[in-house]
Amino acid sequence: MTRIGLAGYGFGGRIFHAPLLASAPGVEFAGVVTRSEQRRAELEQDHPGTPAFESLAALQAAGADAVAISTPADTHIPLALEAIALGLAVVSDKPFALDAAQARTAVDAAAAAGVLLSVYQNRRWDSDLLTVKRLLREGALGEVTLFESAFERFAGDEPVPAAGGGILRDFGSHLIDQALHLFGPVASVYGEVGGGGPLEERFFAVLEHRGGMTSHISGDWCQGAPAPRFRVRGSAGSYVVEGMDGQEPALIAGRTPATEGDAWGTEPPERWGRLQRGDASEPVPSERGRWDTYYPAFAAAVRGEAPVPVDPADAVAALTVIDAIRASAAQGRTIGL
Repeated sequence: MTRIGLAGYGFGGRIFHAPLLASAPGVEFAGVVTRSEQRRAELEQDHPGTPAFESLAALQAAGADAVAISTPADTHIPLALEAIALGLAVVSDKPFALDAAQARTAVDAAAAAGVLLSVYQNRRWDSDLLTVKRLLREGALGEVTLFESAFERFAGDEPVPAAGGGILRDFGSHLIDQALHLFGPVASVYGEVGGGGPLEERFFAVLEHRGGMTSHISGDWCQGAPAPRFRVRGSAGSYVVEGMDGQEPALIAGRTPATEGDAWGTEPPERWGRLQRGDASEPVPSERGRWDTYYPAFAAAVRGEAPVPVDPADAVAALTVIDAIRASAAQGRTIGL
């Protein structure tokens, strides 16, 4: 068993990390670093008997092998550097850092210390992205020329969460990682960023990949008519998915891989995407979403049995694109990478 602790027990730590750590094969949920009495009470309610710690040092002294960091974005790198200095393997939630330069400091520190580091890009295991990968592998769309990917929600008067560092860093970390994961490095970036406050509320970006693909990426916190989650255009048809992967709402509702078993991550037919060719449309069965595989894979890496599930260099590459989107929006021009 690999003993993995958690730093932070706010919404992200409590909903998206703790249930997956607690249900992961080969993982012992080693406890939570939090000084908040409210968070400690919630931890005891959710996972009775799981210890709470005052510090990363106390977690390490209790025998943890690794820690997952799920705290506000501006604390990720300081906490990662502290954990690395303690010899703890690290999973950082996204956004990994506030910019690419900051991210490189942690990657370099982990390499120098010989400590494993990974980033929680769990949406590589969304049902819809896994379905896109299958269709590309099978050649079902023919020659693919455009990848459209959007995270758009209607939050009304609810402010953009400060903990995520703005929509470009928050939503963009996932969307850009997925585009790079599918189609490789980017040669140039055009970006637009908007919002009425200090944090971005919306963004749009055009990524021209070195391999010839084009990705259109958008995020919006207050969009009354959300765009399709994916539209992948190919010479033999387009794959369109309207809604979001169901693993997030399942965790919010209290369902976990432990309670759902093999049903975890499955999408009902009414939520499947479709393959469209003009007026003709046919449903495409969705792959099973597999957020539940991240922590077992990371634990295997800590034991020396496999590589980390997400290379931190990939997060540096995504943040380099995010930096370029911001620069493009400020300068009103395309940025070459």
